[in-house]
Amino acid sequence: MISEKMMEFVKNSSAIRAMFEEGKRLADQFGAENVYDFSLGNPSVLPPDEVKEALLKVIREEDPNLVHGYMNNSGYEDVRARVADCINHRFGTAFQKDNIIMTVGAAGGLNVILKTLLNPGDEVIVFAPFFGEYRNYVGNYEGNLVVISPDTTDFQPNLAEFEQKITKKTKAVIINTPNNPTGVVYSEQTIMDLADILNRKQEKLGTSIYLISDEPYRELVYDGVEVPYLTKYYRNTIVGYSWSKSLSLPGERIGYLVIPKVTDAFESIISAANVATRILGFVNAPSLIQRAVIHCLDAKVDIEAYNRNRELLYSSLVSYGYECVKPQGAFYLFIKSLEEDDKAFSQAAKKHNILIVPGSSFGCPGYLRIAYCVDYKMIERALPGFKKLAEEYRKDR
Repeated sequence: MISEKMMEFVKNSSAIRAMFEEGKRLADQFGAENVYDFSLGNPSVLPPDEVKEALLKVIREEDPNLVHGYMNNSGYEDVRARVADCINHRFGTAFQKDNIIMTVGAAGGLNVILKTLLNPGDEVIVFAPFFGEYRNYVGNYEGNLVVISPDTTDFQPNLAEFEQKITKKTKAVIINTPNNPTGVVYSEQTIMDLADILNRKQEKLGTSIYLISDEPYRELVYDGVEVPYLTKYYRNTIVGYSWSKSLSLPGERIGYLVIPKVTDAFESIISAANVATRILGFVNAPSLIQRAVIHCLDAKVDIEAYNRNRELLYSSLVSYGYECVKPQGAFYLFIKSLEEDDKAFSQAAKKHNILIVPGSSFGCPGYLRIAYCVDYKMIERALPGFKKLAEEYRKDR
């Protein structure tokens, strides 16, 4: 018999992955070209050429014992130093290698820092809609997830409710901008207001509250929108980054944590995070891709393909009568369901071989996520189905 905790995790297993598996089944039944799978945020844009060149360079030129061997749990020192320099150049910060821990993607980084920080019963605040795995990550370390209800007018964080729900048990707050599933970028004013609330609450409660910024989509923004770098606004900020989307490398599992020296209990957190990396079984981030990624720090994927998809999908769906806040980043649309039950609407879409994920999976029922990191022609083929779906609901009214 498996553990009770795992029984609960299995019961609540990711709806996104379930939809992805359903897509494969439908593709076998109807043909892949006739199934429109918008379920998984799997980058469709190829990695930049610099990645392939860097991997070949490392394999051909570097010492195999270095490339394939163990290193500090934090990662290679020269890699961490180069990452810190890159961040400093871009955002005017002053980090050093000792502020960086290389991680097994952003998910690995979040698990490391949550294991480092949480005692049983500690509270972690998230803003709906949020990446559903946060619930599992927090629960895995006996923490309690506190969900702030969404402001569906613009999907900026609901700061009035946030301020009310901070307690002495609040240990951390997770934010994700550009956001999965809405594609919304939190404004600088939002970040400043959030930081002000946290500073006042820390002082009043006499506790440390850590702001964890989950940033796998930082580089995927449109129309000149800028994403604030949170360590510049709030002292107790910890950044989790991944190259999964910015270099289209989700399977390589490579990212990092940034832990500023001004963070409360910095030395203890760094030490514990290294031990957590080992205890969780990561031991260290993958060595080969660590060595390669430092040659790609200025490389970028061509996001114009995502932007083209965004414009086509958004303009088309709005013209069919769907409601959606236009995304500023990432590669998701978050549409309002045409009926109250978003899961039922998802099933209705499936009749047209359209696979989209219910907003309930993101703590926001009544909406659905569409991942548009897909082939442009697939969107074109799917649009008649979206239009028919909307027409069917209009007829029923």
